[in-house]
Amino acid sequence: MKKRTLESTLHIALNTFPVVLLNGARQVGKSTLALEHFKNYLTFDDGELRLYAKENPKGFLKNLELPICLDEIQKVPTLLEYLKMHIDAHRVNGDFLLTGSSNVLDHKESKETLAGRLCELRLHPLSSKEKNNKPDENVIEKLLNRDFKLPKKEYSNEVYQHVLDGGYPEILALEGLAKELWFKSYIATYIERDARDLADIRDLDSFIKFVHVLASRSGTILNKSSLSNDIGIKDITTENYLSIISRIYQATLLKPYFVNIGKQFVKSPKVFFNDTGVLCSLLRINSKEQLLSSPYSGQVFETYIFCELQKHLSYLQKLSEMFHYRTNDKKEIDFIIEVENELIAIEVKQSSSVKKEDFKHIIDLQNRYEKKCLGVVFYNGDMVVAFSDDLVGIPFGVFL
Repeated sequence: MKKRTLESTLHIALNTFPVVLLNGARQVGKSTLALEHFKNYLTFDDGELRLYAKENPKGFLKNLELPICLDEIQKVPTLLEYLKMHIDAHRVNGDFLLTGSSNVLDHKESKETLAGRLCELRLHPLSSKEKNNKPDENVIEKLLNRDFKLPKKEYSNEVYQHVLDGGYPEILALEGLAKELWFKSYIATYIERDARDLADIRDLDSFIKFVHVLASRSGTILNKSSLSNDIGIKDITTENYLSIISRIYQATLLKPYFVNIGKQFVKSPKVFFNDTGVLCSLLRINSKEQLLSSPYSGQVFETYIFCELQKHLSYLQKLSEMFHYRTNDKKEIDFIIEVENELIAIEVKQSSSVKKEDFKHIIDLQNRYEKKCLGVVFYNGDMVVAFSDDLVGIPFGVFL
């Protein structure tokens, strides 16, 4: 098993709180991580156990051998209310690890947040660093420290493989047709089933079509009306589907950035799939050649960088947030990252070379912005190219 970056944070959380909620998509490795820390493990995928916990929650909790991991807690959201009573009577840190493939705290049947008793963590698919056995290297930390050093080597072929594979641990052992079948099964079994469990979807075919059409929009500004028209559904249904796909951790809506620099900003979010392996499968991209020739190639690479940045930010242990930047006069920057009092403006270029012209919108922001702002262009080359102290082109290989 690959060592996970989140492991040290999980240790601290278990020593500090009686309940830790570990969220993340199906098959990202939550159960594997849980079994490393808990010999007592129960999953609510078991229908009989689920029924017992729903019908007799007090008896269920009373008979548990603690500490314990309860997997797929979102299937029994009403249990949280009784868990609160148990903890208030017998508070012991680290007694409960709850895992969920959709957030139980957002569930309409969940009336309890366990405030002051619960720490919520998110496990993402494997980062490229984790896949390469470098779980303690954080790219955002490197950028903040202006540490741009990279060994001289060719990165592109390895980057292509990471993009095509995505970050689900089981994929690492599969090749060819087996890999294709795994992704198809994942989409049919987990995405569709979890969506059905989460909401009363009356027309599953329209939801499946929504997932495929949304895949073609990954890395673009979200236009709900256009999305609804392409699928043939009402805007309110599109809103519902977007909520579902976000709650099962398959996609993220990236908020726009606002700052007082004398410009008007586009207010719509950008949409990104949370794993490029799933995204490539939905777009029927199975090889490097198909990736490079695909009309969605640029969007897939931008999605890869988004996924990696999202993982590194969530494990940074500093106050941070990511946005996209677009003004009404078409000044666009792919990602803006705020970490405490610093700003990093990031562009993604699929090309194998980088030039100062690629930084033009970043430079415009730097000229208007009072605080320190590092400008980065991630590109598909092999060399770090510094145009100034605050403008640098960095190969995608920095994530490997």
